[in-house]
Amino acid sequence: MIRSRVIITALLRLLGGFAVAAMLFAQSQAQSLLRDTEIEETLREFTDPLLRAGGLNPASVDIYIVNDPELNAFVTRGQNIFLHSGLIMRAETPNELKGVIAHEAGHIVGGHIVRSDYGNRSAYGAMLLAAGVGLAAILAGEGGAGAAILGGATQFGAVEALAHSRVDESAADQYAIQFLEMTGQSGQGLIDFFDNYRAQEVLSQARRYEYFRSHPLSADRIDKMRERVAESEYADAVDPPEDLHRHEMMKAKLRGFLDAPQLVFNRYPLDDMTQPARYARAVAHFRAADLRNAIREVDTLIDDEPDNPYFHELKAQILHESGQRELALPPAERALALKPDAMLLKVALARSLFETRDPEKVERSVELLKSALRQEPSYSYAWYLLSLAYAEQDEDGLAKYASAERFYAIGELDQAYSFAGRAKEDLEEGIPQWRRAADIVVVAEAQLDKRRRDQRRGKPFGLSVTSGQDDPHEHVRTRPVWP
Repeated sequence: MIRSRVIITALLRLLGGFAVAAMLFAQSQAQSLLRDTEIEETLREFTDPLLRAGGLNPASVDIYIVNDPELNAFVTRGQNIFLHSGLIMRAETPNELKGVIAHEAGHIVGGHIVRSDYGNRSAYGAMLLAAGVGLAAILAGEGGAGAAILGGATQFGAVEALAHSRVDESAADQYAIQFLEMTGQSGQGLIDFFDNYRAQEVLSQARRYEYFRSHPLSADRIDKMRERVAESEYADAVDPPEDLHRHEMMKAKLRGFLDAPQLVFNRYPLDDMTQPARYARAVAHFRAADLRNAIREVDTLIDDEPDNPYFHELKAQILHESGQRELALPPAERALALKPDAMLLKVALARSLFETRDPEKVERSVELLKSALRQEPSYSYAWYLLSLAYAEQDEDGLAKYASAERFYAIGELDQAYSFAGRAKEDLEEGIPQWRRAADIVVVAEAQLDKRRRDQRRGKPFGLSVTSGQDDPHEHVRTRPVWP
């Protein structure tokens, strides 16, 4: 199930030269991150071997999918890789996508972000500082993410300030080829990707794709990569069939959810009976409110692979969001049974169980949400559902505690402090939830005091942000932009 959470970042306007970085927070625009167990798992399987080849711990590198049709990818401090949905859908093969990911990993391994931050002291460094500190709380609402989105000219500010140097780009290319070789893969995909967009080199900056604004392309870079790949024993290595299939399924799912239904039907006509085509059409029928055909398509997929959890997950989503919530429970249960450690599947089933208002099902919903939160303690939507489930059980103290955790996760310190204080009054002293509420009171109070001191000294203290289609009243206030 693809879930998206709206986040709002500030556009940054550059003032002054390279000696002093000054920023003006300008008009904001909305953007979102996508969460989907299947797509995240595919990207992880593509990415983790490359990270290990670069000496990085995959558990320390977070991957985020930006809901944006623009071709772009970038990294931020804190070892975060952002991939636009447009990039994933434009990559013609897994090897091309892996090549781009390996290139971004090369920027991390090469220390290019840190060096740029401290080397030029331009708005680039200031923007990265704001990303790493000022906007971290926004993404905390999506599973504990720790950095801000900073890609795109229209969505995220002055791209020129984010551009890597050509030296860094060439170095990242070489790292990428090395990582691919170390994992027994060809670097040809990265060359093919760049070759596909070679015309970007002669376009004006304003007309280039965002990726090639921040990653300047040159014929010399491509030639150097071609020479390196030609010498590799894996130059002619091809993607294994299973990778090709997963890549096409990932693209089909994204297109089904993100493209207009008619575009999906044009790309995947009814006489195309491949799995990716039926997958995309099932989602497109669902988005076009054609429940009968959506269920028909997804049932053919389940007949093909009855043990594929994601086909059952999609059927549950279609039924639940079409108002047939009781019918959604069996496929949701089946999806989780097939993928018992999937955090998002636990939350999806918990939501369906809670909405029945049946006491036994609500109790199971609570247990599933607690299990999901042990995996991602900062997933604010799970805390929100847990607060509702506790309230349904007349556990007012626990409901207030869950609300405190939710607001603390998204950086809404005033609300976190208030709910945690009220939870302490209602809960039995000394139980784990009481102790955690007491911790939130102490930490939130200290941070609020610092915020007030910063305000008195005239320091900017962050952006007011609206976050979350799940809860339109959820407002996020970031921590200080500058210490």
